[in-house]
Amino acid sequence: MIRASVTRQINIPDPIKLARYSLGPSLGPAILFFSGGTALRQTSRTLIKYTHNSIHIITPFDSGGSSAKLRAAFEMPAIGDVRNRLMALADQSFLGYPEIFALFAHRFPQTGGHDELVSELKKIARGKHPLISRIPDPMRKIIRNSIYRFLERMPPDFDLTGASIGNLVLTAGYLDNRRHLDPVIFIFSKLVNVRGTVRPVLNNNLHLAARLADSSVVVGQHRITGKEQAPLKSPVRGLYLCKSLNDPEPVEAAIRAKTVELVKSADLICYPMGSFYTSLIANILPKGVSSAIAANRCPKIYIPSTGNDPETLGLSLYDQVETLLHYLLKDAPAGTKTGDLLNFVLVDSKNGVYNSPVDIEKIEALGVEVVDMPLVNKQSAPEIDPQILCEVLLSFA
Repeated sequence: MIRASVTRQINIPDPIKLARYSLGPSLGPAILFFSGGTALRQTSRTLIKYTHNSIHIITPFDSGGSSAKLRAAFEMPAIGDVRNRLMALADQSFLGYPEIFALFAHRFPQTGGHDELVSELKKIARGKHPLISRIPDPMRKIIRNSIYRFLERMPPDFDLTGASIGNLVLTAGYLDNRRHLDPVIFIFSKLVNVRGTVRPVLNNNLHLAARLADSSVVVGQHRITGKEQAPLKSPVRGLYLCKSLNDPEPVEAAIRAKTVELVKSADLICYPMGSFYTSLIANILPKGVSSAIAANRCPKIYIPSTGNDPETLGLSLYDQVETLLHYLLKDAPAGTKTGDLLNFVLVDSKNGVYNSPVDIEKIEALGVEVVDMPLVNKQSAPEIDPQILCEVLLSFA
């Protein structure tokens, strides 16, 4: 049993809550995640069995792979992680879902001539490609129209190698809707019956920059995360937003009023596992995020990653909690306390693999409660099991 406040206690897991949510997921709790990338893909797929009201605030700062090509060609935020989360939350029993999922997840090969790849994209637009021909109308016509619109706007020399069809569809919608992501996310959500709300933390075309312990500055998410390029050899000492990959000067950006309202509406706020800086801390950088979190009196939980996260080089588990609190408090209103921004740290000291021992007393000295419980099993190791995680979060909500 966990004490959530002076007057409230929680059973973890809570079988009564879980049974109620599974019977009526449309009335399930609004659990809000600040995340990016793929770390929550399986958790999201599991969560929709219990609630259709989860909220996902996603980082739009990816600067590698096919996202980099789209961002350079159209001067836009990254939409790959948004597309990824929308598909993870899609109703898998919905008519046409498997076929739409297969199309939106399809990537062009890394090899192949320009004309050959353009020809394949045109084949999809005409409805002659196997991936599009199996999709029922009217979804097929909507998707075909989006592909046609992308082809009309695509620069003649645009490199389609490795391109995600789903990203091309979202890009076409973004350009057709006067560079607003909300309308195309709405349409995309209806296409596959998304069971939740997905929004980028910002609509701005900005990038991430990191100051390292050796005094150097690294610009671009793909250079920080240690996945597309070699991991950093010097620890990150600061993360901030900048205007472009060629301009490392810091810039400020604020979240919109509708994002503030989403944060304030949550029944539980979760800072989940994933790339520590480029997925989690990046979401907290925009002005207004911390204020919105502090204004919501719901429980707030941090779930450190298990396994290897190259971004936590030089950071103990205690350091990660302290760093998260540092960024949360940085833009918070005067008088904000730790408990307004973070209440619990969820760990599995027995089965989880962390880059330092779990020092519960030291972490709790920061003003948060450590909940140490089984999260990792043989099937999921070294990652947290999605079913267990969902049950825990739903019990807290």
